[in-house]
Amino acid sequence: MSDNVIIVEELAKRFGSVVALDGINLQVPAGSVLGLLGPNGAGKTTTVRVLTTILEPDSGHATVLGLDVVRHAEAVRMNIGLAGQYAAVDDNLTGRENLRMIGQLSHQPRSGVRSRADELLERFSLAGAADRTVRTYSGGMRRRLDLAASLVHRPPVLFLDEPTTGLDPSGRSDLWAIIEELLDDGTTVLLTTQYLEEADRLAQNIVVVDGGHVIAEGTAAQLKAGLGNTIVEIRLTDVATARRALGPLQRVGPTEVVDDGRTLAIKVTDSGQSVLEVVRALDTDGFVPDSLLVREPTLDDVFLQLTGHATPESTPDSITEPAVTGGRSRGAA
Repeated sequence: MSDNVIIVEELAKRFGSVVALDGINLQVPAGSVLGLLGPNGAGKTTTVRVLTTILEPDSGHATVLGLDVVRHAEAVRMNIGLAGQYAAVDDNLTGRENLRMIGQLSHQPRSGVRSRADELLERFSLAGAADRTVRTYSGGMRRRLDLAASLVHRPPVLFLDEPTTGLDPSGRSDLWAIIEELLDDGTTVLLTTQYLEEADRLAQNIVVVDGGHVIAEGTAAQLKAGLGNTIVEIRLTDVATARRALGPLQRVGPTEVVDDGRTLAIKVTDSGQSVLEVVRALDTDGFVPDSLLVREPTLDDVFLQLTGHATPESTPDSITEPAVTGGRSRGAA
């Protein structure tokens, strides 16, 4: 088997007149995280649903652990875990009952189901709430339980489809720490996300998709480096003033209007000299900025340049299907 645990070649999928995937290619090496980024409707969730055997592609080829996702769908399901945008656990059962039920449905040895459930409850800091019904759990607790559920059968490959959507910063940070622990255990992860700092922290490689195509790929550092070494942001008093300042600043470097129209972002490669040139250009034409910020590029800048718009709100893709984990169906909760 290849060192790449997940291989996608020319994957295509249509829903009527809507082209969800149009020749997607990607690879995920063993023991790594691939961050799949893109605006709503770009094809992220459809890619995950094909790879987890929920959807069949119209054309192309994909394997997980060397198993064809169409011809060996059942074997693929038994070797993967999936945690989606919404916790898909049963509100009427306790946390412990949920994990034990999943162990039984995924055909785990009866003798080990109880101990595995207890182990996961402890690992995900849910032991104290193990015998409470899930309807009493907070959003962060439900999300942790959902991730624990996807790991009951110890899958070597985990698909995380926007797993931290709706969590507060503390909840996201807690879940990131858990994902990092899984990586230390050798788990291979494909992560879709619209939180760019999430991909920056977790992913060894990032693929950006838009309109069903891969439009960029590389490490976070490589993608940022493509924008230049430094960004100088100038905030002016009003939109009209910012528009007048655009011309002089474009002589220093590529300049864009951002945020509410009052801020200009200039991409430069020589930060020291270029910052002086920005200040001179403003002074020569009599512009007095409200603020001046010098910063390094972020993945938000990459996203804006590649897709033509800023980071989208974290909302589901427009085309939705049931979810699945291991060998069991899981509808959105």
